Amino acid sequence: MKYQYQTSGTCSRLIEIEVEDGLIKDVCFTGGCHGNLQGIGALVKGMKPEEVITRLEGIRCGTKPSSCPHQLSLALKEIIAK
Repeated sequence: MKYQYQTSGTCSRLIEIEVEDGLIKDVCFTGGCHGNLQGIGALVKGMKPEEVITRLEGIRCGTKPSSCPHQLSLALKEIIAK
């Protein structure tokens, strides 16, 4: 299934996530640091959402209370809850 998540407090504005058979198939960020976010998407591909949440939850960007990786963890939590 494909999901969209509106981010909050980060440079990226939207995360598109595709999950299939309990694994992340694709992640695409709109806005933000393009190269870094492509890297995050490539690294989490094939992982279970729960493992990604454990690794990325709580990461901050400078003095901001959140980050693009943290926003991805929040999006994955919403997906799991559905």
